[in-house]
Amino acid sequence: MTFARFAVRRWTALLVMLTFMLPQCFPASAQAFFFGGVSIKDEQEMGRKFDVMVRSSLPVVEDPEVSQYVKNLLERLVKALPPQPFRFKATVVLHNSLNAFAVPGGYVFVFTGMIMNLEREEELAGVLAHELAHVTQRHVAARLERAQYLTVGSLLLAIAGVAAGGPGGGALAMGAMGAGQSAMLNYSRVDETEADHLGLQYMIAAGYPPAGMVGGFKVLRQKSWMSGTSIPAYLSTHPAIGDRVNGLQARIQTLPAPVRNRKQDNKRFTRVKTLLWARYGDEQAALQRFSGRDGLSAMGRGIVLARQNRINEAGAAFDQALAAAPGDSLVLREAGAFHYRKGDMSRADGLLRQAMRLDPRDYMASFFYARMLDETGRQAQADKYYAEVLRYVPEDAEVHESYARSLGKAGKTLDAYIHMTYSALYSNNKKQTERFFKQARALADRSPDRRRFQRLEAAYKERKEIWEKH
Repeated sequence: MTFARFAVRRWTALLVMLTFMLPQCFPASAQAFFFGGVSIKDEQEMGRKFDVMVRSSLPVVEDPEVSQYVKNLLERLVKALPPQPFRFKATVVLHNSLNAFAVPGGYVFVFTGMIMNLEREEELAGVLAHELAHVTQRHVAARLERAQYLTVGSLLLAIAGVAAGGPGGGALAMGAMGAGQSAMLNYSRVDETEADHLGLQYMIAAGYPPAGMVGGFKVLRQKSWMSGTSIPAYLSTHPAIGDRVNGLQARIQTLPAPVRNRKQDNKRFTRVKTLLWARYGDEQAALQRFSGRDGLSAMGRGIVLARQNRINEAGAAFDQALAAAPGDSLVLREAGAFHYRKGDMSRADGLLRQAMRLDPRDYMASFFYARMLDETGRQAQADKYYAEVLRYVPEDAEVHESYARSLGKAGKTLDAYIHMTYSALYSNNKKQTERFFKQARALADRSPDRRRFQRLEAAYKERKEIWEKH
């Protein structure tokens, strides 16, 4: 599953891809369109293309405990906005950078490093509220209209440079765009002040403690000093942070006491942060975090110990987690996944079924349950669980691959090749995609029902167009 892709590819790869692809996706003739202004439709198309490029080049965290949490947080903020022409979408990128950003069209990207290093939900909400304000005020479109010689392609490259952060990303973007266009990499001071002002309003309207925006910026600055690095990527692309923090603090002091003194329940934030540290954080640092005897700490410890292949100790930690939190669906799911990987199918069966009963929307638990059924010879039962998981994560390469192997065991050869093609397609493996697609097409030509193949064919053509332009 996508949330099991531990090998993190660098943002540089995306920048390089954009450098070569964008001039072909957006030819020079498109420049003229800027003299008439940048429309909402243009922004939506720009954001959609950037989203496709990110998802085809970088690992995305699809674990529902994480993705649904960020989605719900974003939805809470969006409800506080005035009516918008955009449909906002949140994506969690597996990368340890302290970064988050939004692109035109309402696409919001949050890096796991940002979540792992903040302390409270309102701090994350402050960062996202600020980014939403850039989108609602169409700051990127306004800058494009003032610099009429720019194309959508060069703007997308600028966004990628901001996303990469640090001197490497900026340097590559500048080299591809030219020194004059590289000025587009940063928002202006006026844009930042407006985003702070409106972002704070959005936070307040959404019911968050307003100090969260200031708190988030302070944590990020502190983390950069403690690590001995320069200012984090997020703050480096948002200038004059010290002055802006002071301005925000002054504004917050003018708010009514009931607003200033709001409290935020951080239980879900803590769960997500625990899971991310356990799964992706430095192992020694994570173990120090998980020294407690509560269910979440013991679960986190079990995940880290399993990563270190200390299986007996991991098993004891999961037993402790289950004893401390027997009704926690996340603990049950992670313990079930551990015993599945360990080969104890009987134990995995009971734990995963309990997890699904407590949280029917946890498609990760359903995925492991489907694999458990598959490996114990129950392909017919596994089929419905794989299909259900794909309703939630239709572009997850690992789910498609597991489902394909299950279908192959059940003798459903056409469907097996269809899902192997999807797996290769969403893994961005051009050679394998073409090979599996040809095999699927040959089988579909002999089948009375071609609808499933026709859906695959449409997805294949869309991705092939991108590959050919690259």
